[in-house]
This record gives sequence, structure tokens and C-alpha cells, in this order.
Amino acid sequence: MLNYNLPRYLPSAEELPDSDETPVDNELQELIPGLLKAILLILWAERMDWLFAIDMGIYYHPDKPAIVPDGFLSLGVERFYDEELRPSYVLWDENVVPIFVLEVVSQTYRKEYTTKLDEYEALGVLYYVIYSSRRRRKPHLEVHKLVNGKYELQEGNPVWLPEIGLGIGCERGNYCGVTREWMYWYDEQEQRYLTPAEQVKQEAQRAQQEAQRAQQAEQRVQQLTEQLRALGIDPDNLG
Repeated sequence: MLNYNLPRYLPSAEELPDSDETPVDNELQELIPGLLKAILLILWAERMDWLFAIDMGIYYHPDKPAIVPDGFLSLGVERFYDEELRPSYVLWDENVVPIFVLEVVSQTYRKEYTTKLDEYEALGVLYYVIYSSRRRRKPHLEVHKLVNGKYELQEGNPVWLPEIGLGIGCERGNYCGVTREWMYWYDEQEQRYLTPAEQVKQEAQRAQQEAQRAQQAEQRVQQLTEQLRALGIDPDNLG
């Protein structure tokens, strides 16, 4: 658990910097968490008790710089404060430590396996997830779970996260016109949830199939009507 040991005066999110002006050095650092968020926006459309933030600062002390993961998920918080949304995530205001943090390893190594792991462990983040598509002899995806104050590496792909009610994993697919390995959410049977584009395509296919069934039913009715008339029966006067 986080040891707050905070001063008496605590600034609000609006008073703290919302960016360190450090640009991301890999497009995947935005696209991968962006896909996870897009899927959640459909899965949890009716829920208002969660936040999935991308490249947002997490403040744990007013005199220390924010920690800025590529993505993080918090449960049991207000999804929106107002139309201005959150400029940052301030722990002494939210009173909820993120349950899930994601780091996407880029060409510039940013201590995802060392310093950041220790930072998220100290904060009490339950799941720390690291994704690196450049790894050759180790899995691209690592899911670390906090157990008795220390991270333990979880096995499998996907990995079920019972406290969240979702699984997290990676596989090849297409997003934003790019076919490659992406991260997805999964159900308990290890079936991945569809992306927004896939859901639109699926709904379009269902609508087309329903239209085809309706057309086939209409053609069948016409055939039966013609057969009745051929037998000298008026289908309009059947009682």
C-alpha cells in the first residue's frame, strides 16, 4: 500500500502540471493502449465507475514528479468529473490506486523492467503489464501481479485478471489498417473481445444475413401462393 506521508497543503489536479512535455518515441505507445480503451468503451459503455487513461500523469506526492505510464485502469472512480475531464490523476483526490498499469517498451529503454516495476510495486498497483514486441527469447507480454507486496510474474497468454473481470493478452490482428500483434481484452473462456471496427463489421454481416433470410422467406411465400392458385385455391380467401 502507498504510504502517503503528505504535507498539509495538497494541490488539486488543476494546479499540477498535466504534461512534462516529453514526447512518446513510438507510435505503438499510443495505439496499443488506445485499442484497449476503445474496446472498454464498448464493453463498459453503461458503467460510470472506471477510468482508462493514456499517457496521463499519476501524482502520488505534490513535491515529486508524476509517474506517466502508457496506460492505466482505475476502478471505483468517477468516469468523468465534468466536461473538462481530468488533467491528471491525483491519488490524494481519487483515493484509488490504479489496478492496472501498462508500459509499452519502445526503442528507447525506459527502465520498464527495473525502476518502473519498483515504482508501481511501491504504489500498490495490482497488475503491472509490460509489452515488448522486440523480444526474441522471452514472451512479448509480461503480467506482474502484486502478491504480499511483491510482483509475481503470471504465466499464460491471455492472463485472466479476476479483480477486473477481464483477461489481457496479445495476438495478431488488424487495427487502424495495420496487421501485426496487438493487445486485446479477453473473456474467461479466453475468447478475445472484438475491436470497434470488427463489431461494426459483425453487425453489418448480421444485418445482411437477416435481410437475406427475410428475402428468402418472402420468396417462399410467393412460391406457396403460386402453388395454391395453380390448385384453384385463392390464398386471399383462406379462413
